[in-house]
Amino acid sequence: MNQEFMQALEQIEKEKGVGKEILKEAIEAALVSAYKKNFGSSQNVDVSIEDETGDIRVYSKKTVVEEPENDFIEISLEEAGKISPTARLGDIIEFEVTPKNFGRIAAQTAKQVVVQRIREAERGIIYDEFINRENELVNGMVQRWEKNNVMIDLGRVEAVLPSTEQIPTEDYSPGSRIRVYIVEVKKTTKGPQIIVSRTHPGLVKRLFELEVPEIHNGLVQVKGIAREAGARTKIAVYSVDENVDPVGACVGPKGVRVQSVVNELRGEKIDIIKWSTDVHEFIANSLSPAKVVDVSTVEEQKSAQVVVKDYQLSLAIGKEGQNARLAAKITGWKIDIKSESQVKENTDDIQPDEDLDDDEMMEKDE
Repeated sequence: MNQEFMQALEQIEKEKGVGKEILKEAIEAALVSAYKKNFGSSQNVDVSIEDETGDIRVYSKKTVVEEPENDFIEISLEEAGKISPTARLGDIIEFEVTPKNFGRIAAQTAKQVVVQRIREAERGIIYDEFINRENELVNGMVQRWEKNNVMIDLGRVEAVLPSTEQIPTEDYSPGSRIRVYIVEVKKTTKGPQIIVSRTHPGLVKRLFELEVPEIHNGLVQVKGIAREAGARTKIAVYSVDENVDPVGACVGPKGVRVQSVVNELRGEKIDIIKWSTDVHEFIANSLSPAKVVDVSTVEEQKSAQVVVKDYQLSLAIGKEGQNARLAAKITGWKIDIKSESQVKENTDDIQPDEDLDDDEMMEKDE
């Protein structure tokens, strides 16, 4: 190696962010291993690279003893005196043992170390970048399928969209653009592994933050999201300003804001409901688009009975119970939905016959 190589290390430091001294120390350590492998594995040696010239020198280190038993690590006092007149028993003597043909081995080893360290540094930079972007949205391009997983190109790195995070109704064709939600970033020996999702409720939240300025600046808050990905989502919103309608803000002029989110989710239905500290009101809102007549709750069991108009019953329950299921999920309450007719029937069944006297009541019971 030579001065040009040292200048190359400085250039790498500037462009790749890998410190020159770190590279130098790594090369020196690798050269020790290379020397032992090629010129004697039992020797105790150090390798030094001069900063100015880039010259490499190998130094053998031996302990001064009276009678050496191992010539690789020990040296007699007489021989040590030829190297250093002041040598004493127990001292460690260093002397150069650089082989004539060590330059070729050194250059090859140094190249391998530099390439490896650059790769490690780049992986570290990518990991540091994406670990801070967990729970965020990123744009990518569908690259290919690997078994049941979809590989997403994020530019500097590929992300994995596992089968469990995919929406069955969506088409992930190679080359198509897609927005995904970063669920987790793992550090592995092969570099950072980025797990992304299309089903996570956080995806809906981030999309609304992009489309609704009031959410982005904190004027409107997202209090909860219940989602059955690909089919329907309920999002509960609240305004810290009484003059701002949280539902209207999310819907946007002529529904343009919510429609943008729906388009990104490939037609997934979205119910935007107003969050409330009043449990009865919140439960009633959660069953939107159905209109609720009455809500009664049992606090200890965290259960609620909801009454709706007869013609609203199927709407409140939803297809295959989806609306009721999402309402229960977003509120955290068990919800039993009844129509007015069902409630009236139950009331009639337990209504006592007030017009009968005691004898008639007994006869009726018999």
